[in-house]
Amino acid sequence: MENIIPDGGYFMNTSDYGYWLPKGASTFAAEIDAMLYLVHILMGIMFVVWGIFFIKFLVQFRSGNGGKVEHRGYPKAIIPISMIAFVAVFDAYMLFGHDIPFWSHLKNDFPEASESTVVRVVAQQFAWNIHYPGQDGKFGRSRPELVDEKINPIGLDFDDPAAKDDITTVGQLRIPVEKPVIIHLTSKDVIHSFSLPVMRVKQDVIPGMTIPVWFVPTRTGDWQIACAQLCGNSHFNMKGIFKVQKQEDFVAWMESKEAELVDDDEEVW
Repeated sequence: MENIIPDGGYFMNTSDYGYWLPKGASTFAAEIDAMLYLVHILMGIMFVVWGIFFIKFLVQFRSGNGGKVEHRGYPKAIIPISMIAFVAVFDAYMLFGHDIPFWSHLKNDFPEASESTVVRVVAQQFAWNIHYPGQDGKFGRSRPELVDEKINPIGLDFDDPAAKDDITTVGQLRIPVEKPVIIHLTSKDVIHSFSLPVMRVKQDVIPGMTIPVWFVPTRTGDWQIACAQLCGNSHFNMKGIFKVQKQEDFVAWMESKEAELVDDDEEVW
């Protein structure tokens, strides 16, 4: 099992980070960003318009000049009613024209597992345990009573044939570029939140549940896994390495980890 705890930001593509969201690196990042831009533009317009009205009324009806508000009936309400109608139409468009269809796509249109890189991530205080199936494509069985924080943090049962070729790391997630990725998330203890900002992926990780997420990375790079949920007094240690590689580099890394498994078996015997 490989245990890598990142120190600082030396492994990150720092050029992707600025004043806005980091540069997107998944197929649906641009669509999410477009929605955020649109919402911020609308809120900015509303803020300016309401701010102008607010300042105008503060000055016009300040107590020093004796001015009083005049109620002239319905015509005076046309502006606030128009604003409310505009916001209602915009919200309906965002909800039914974008949000619900996009959410349905993310939750229902999962890629085929046989054509994807499938990974299991087990969160704990304060680390991300990464679990890859071996060449058989099957995850080995885990048992709570077998958990050993030093050598077997996810409790793999090595009496299970499917577990013998499984690969585990701590704090390091590697995946190939331009290939669908399915990640099954669960937690050993408290609620965490698995966040890959460049992929526009964030999902709460809940004990007792396995929650899948998926995405398709579009470029290689080194970034961070972040925990977006305050999970304890060492929450800062939840950062991990997230590396997107070319397919051949990913295969070479997997083969090197498989070779380590063989060496470990030979040492045991």
